[in-house]
This record gives sequence, structure tokens and C-alpha cells, in this order.
Amino acid sequence: MQFAQSPEKSAPLGEVQGGGAGFDPATRAMFDDQASAERVVDIYAYLPITTVAMVVGVLVTVSQFWSIVPRAGMVAWLVALGLLGVVRSFMYRGFKKRRSNESAALLRWYQAWRGTTLVAGCLWGIAAWFFYPYGGASERLILILTIYSYCMAGMQILSPQHNTFYEFCALCLTPLVVRVALPGDTTDLMLAAYLLVIFGITIMLARLYRRNNEGLVQIKVRLDQLTLQLRAEKAAAEAARQEAEVANRAKTQFFAAASHDLRQPLHAMGLFAEALRQRSHDEEVTQLVASINGSVDALEGLFSELLDITRIDTGGVDVTPEHFNVGDIFRKLRLHFEPVAFEKGLALRFRGAQHNLYADPVLVERVLRNLVSNAIRYTNDGTVLVSCRRRNGRLMLQVWDTGVGIREREQEHIFEEFYQVPYSEALSPQQRKGLGLGLAIVKRLAGLMQSPLSLRSVPGRGSVFSFELPPGKAPRVREPSDVRGKLPIGLTLDHRFIVVVEDEPAVRGGLEVLLRGWGARVASFETAQESCAWAQNADPTSECPDLLIVDYRLEQGHTGIQVIDALRSRFGRTVPAIMVTGSTMTQHDGEAAEHDFHLLIKPVVPNKLRAMIGFKLGVRSASA
Repeated sequence: MQFAQSPEKSAPLGEVQGGGAGFDPATRAMFDDQASAERVVDIYAYLPITTVAMVVGVLVTVSQFWSIVPRAGMVAWLVALGLLGVVRSFMYRGFKKRRSNESAALLRWYQAWRGTTLVAGCLWGIAAWFFYPYGGASERLILILTIYSYCMAGMQILSPQHNTFYEFCALCLTPLVVRVALPGDTTDLMLAAYLLVIFGITIMLARLYRRNNEGLVQIKVRLDQLTLQLRAEKAAAEAARQEAEVANRAKTQFFAAASHDLRQPLHAMGLFAEALRQRSHDEEVTQLVASINGSVDALEGLFSELLDITRIDTGGVDVTPEHFNVGDIFRKLRLHFEPVAFEKGLALRFRGAQHNLYADPVLVERVLRNLVSNAIRYTNDGTVLVSCRRRNGRLMLQVWDTGVGIREREQEHIFEEFYQVPYSEALSPQQRKGLGLGLAIVKRLAGLMQSPLSLRSVPGRGSVFSFELPPGKAPRVREPSDVRGKLPIGLTLDHRFIVVVEDEPAVRGGLEVLLRGWGARVASFETAQESCAWAQNADPTSECPDLLIVDYRLEQGHTGIQVIDALRSRFGRTVPAIMVTGSTMTQHDGEAAEHDFHLLIKPVVPNKLRAMIGFKLGVRSASA
């Protein structure tokens, strides 16, 4: 056992060294089996109460026998009890001031208490032997009841130490029984027999009480052990959780850094490929450039899927439900996927656009985008249907297709990360491309909205993915905004002055070539210091830039925001700016709104860059 009163771990009470070696084996064995520090503490905690009980018993006895017992005997008995009380008082104070909870010391305290308890039993046995003959019937009855009550009151304290209890009762009651039986007449012998029966019943009750007490002690010990075990397991679980969080953060940081570093050359590749296409009128070169840009787009999609998985697993995706009309999402999906479906000869249909939902519209759109993209990808002929309909008080969103379908043995695995359906002749090379993350992302996003995703599929006939969401109210009608339509692909930047700040040489070179190919005059800088130094020496009237294209992460901890603020303080707050970054793990939307710039994520396909520049400058194609 460990003792709550001391932080030090002590050995079991039987493993006594030094001063404890002199105790008899019986006492040592009894103490090993039943005693603990808590019991010793309880014994001494009861000392004041037992002392008060003894004083009450003494007062009752003295009040009955003071005038009939020889004065010398009564005084001697009282002096002995007084000395016993003084000794117990010093023992109690000494125990409270003890500094050691070692087994040997506690066993000595126990033996001291046991000795004084047996002395008290002897004194009550002496009182029974010497006082009983002097009293009448009432005095004798009071003496018997006083001694027996004292034994019964000691049961709670002494029965766990059963040897001590038996010895105490024997010392108290044996002289009393013998003294009652000594006259030898029938009445006295019967009374002595009754006392023996009561003595036996008391021993039986004490044994029963001791067994119950030992059971409670064992339960408490077991509970303490389980509590310690639970604390240890909880500490281990907390440590494991913290390690997992550290690992998740490290994974997130790794993916963010890897994404940023890998997006840089992809971004530069796309820029140089577009510049090459503009300089060459060879149809074969144009096709090669289109293939390069398609590969860049595919890699960018794979990076985005990896980062989406990381964001979801690390709790980086917030769910913000609101009331919205599902038709708004359907219109976006139609604009995005209808050309792709038409090119494959598929019919893309939408049903239930009139319904209103209460969910996160961004997450719902992402789920549907992934499902529609998969449906079109794996459907060679027929229809892709996106529907919304009521079912059991909720709204069920479904994406149907008449594609190749999914075999039953594969349906349990397609939502796992990086799982791809094994090779099948029904799948074209284009359909077998990818990392196998799209459906894993869909499942996680649906789980975030507490809307589990279900699948039904028949190979060769098609599949349907379903998830349910709560119905919503009609959203507030927003004022129509003056949004420009799509800019034509052609773009001229003649007589436009653009400042580029980019620390990656390949990306900076690609931007220079591309922008000059579109007719712009370009001033490019590698560092924030270079751009700020140029701005300080430039003439704001003759060299005011028309547009700033700035990388977010620059040298020595500088950011593109600092560059934008510095150049605007020189050339005016109205200078438009585009921020380009390879990191998608940081949320820049708030910074973009605060500092009035638009954000592009690397790798930026030239078409997107061209459209953004045209939007910022209000420039249309020369052919428009």
C-alpha cells in the first residue's frame, strides 16, 4: 500500500526492517494481511472518542460503587486509568506530529496502541472482579452493562484487528463471567451462561463485521488501484493525443511547404509554355503547350486534393450553415460541367432546384462538384443527373450516372484514401488517372455536415451517390451586383506598366516573358527591399504602375502585403494589385479584403492570370 500522508512510497507493513524485526510472527502476519497506513490513521483518529467513552464508563461505575467499594481499591483503579489516559494522550500527540510513514515506524505505533488497549481491557476486568461482589442487583447489572457496552462500542474499531478484539473482550468479560459464577448457585450459573452466550454472539458479530469491513477495504484498495491505473492510462492517452497533434501539425506544415515549393516550378512551367505558344504559330507546338497546361492543371488538382485531406483531418475546415437555394449551386455546376459533358456526348440534367437547404453552401458545392466530376469522368454514354427531393422530412441530394458502375467488392474501399479501382477494361487510361482522393474528401466533408454518404451501384449500369440535409428557408434576395462577364481570351496590355515582385527566378522570368508578350512594360524585382528602393527613386507622375503582381512570401520574412503598402504609399492607394502565393494552408481572404488585392493560388494557368489582369485593369480583348 502507498500512504496518502506521504509522497514517498513505503514497503508493505510486513516488510519491516530494523526496529520492526523484533515483533512476533503472528502480529506481523496479521498486520500484513489486514493493516495499512489508513487503518493505523483511523485507529489513532478514534483515540479521543474512545477516551471520552472510557471516561463516561468510569463516571457511571464510580457513581454506583464509590460508597460501597473500599476507598483504596477505588483510588488505585482510578489512578491506573488516569495514567493510561495520560499515556494515550501523549501517544495521540506524538502520532499527529510524526515525520515518518515507514512500515517499521507505523508498526511500532500500532503496537503501542495495542498495548494500551489490552491494558484498558485488564483494568475493566479488574473492576469486574473486585467491584462485582460489593454491589447489589442494580449495581451489578449496571457494571455488566457498562463493561459489555464498552466491548460492543469497541467492535467497530477493534474487529478489523480481530486478535486484539478477542484479547480485549477476554480480558474484560472473562473475569466478569467467572466472578458471576463463583457463588455456585443456579441463578448465578445461569447468568454466567447467558453472559457466555452473549460473549459468543458478540464474537460472531465481530467476525461478520470484520469480514464485511475487509470486503470494503479490498474494494477500496481495488478502487484505488483502478484509479491509479485510469490516471496512468489517461496520462498515456493525453501524451498520445499530444503526439498525434504534433504529428498532424508536422504533416500539415510538410504538405504546406511541399505544396508551396512544388507549385513554384509548375507556375513557371505554365508561364513559359504560354509564352512559347504566343511566339510560335506551329500547330504542333500549340498542341504541346495545351498538353503542358493540362498537365499543370492536373497536378494543381492533385495538390489541392492532398491539402483538402490535410485541412479536414487537422480541423481546418469550418462548417457555417445558412439558408440557401440549391438552384444557386446547380447553376454553378451547370456552367462549370456542361461543356465537359457536351464534349463527351453526355446529357447533364438537374432536378429540384426550387428546394431550400440549411447547410454550409460551400461544403455542399464541393461535395457535389466532386461527385459530378466523377460521374462525368466514369460515364461514357448516357446521362448524369443531379437531383434534390424530399424524403422523411429532409432533403436528399443525389448524383446519378449511367457509367461503368462499381463492383460490390470495391464499394467498401472507394472512400479510402489513395484507393483506386483495380485495372478494368471498362476504364480508359484517362479514367484511371488520379490519386484516389476525391471520394475520400467527399466522405469527410459529408461527415463534417453530419450527413453520411451512401452509394448504390450496378456494374455496367451506373451509380448513385446520396446524402441528406435539413430543409431550409428561402434566402434573402441579394441586390444584383454589377459583375463583368467573362473576358475574351485575347488580351492586349499595350502601354501598360506592371511591377512584378517575385523571389523565385524561374517564376519571375516566366512572368516577364508572358507580360511583355502581351504588350506590357515590366519592372521586376527579386526582393521587397529592391522594389521599395526603386519606388523611392521613381517619379510618381511618369512611372506610376498600372498593376502590381506580388508574391506573398518573400525573402527574410517579408510579405507581399508590405510591398503593396509601400508602393501604394508612393504611387497612390488606388493602384490595383494581385497577390500570387503557393501556400493554400493560410487563409488570406481577410487580408485580401483589408488591403484591397485579389488572390491567385499557384500554379496559375495563363488563362486565369489573363482574366484576372483584364478584370483589374478593365481591359478587354482588342478584337472585342
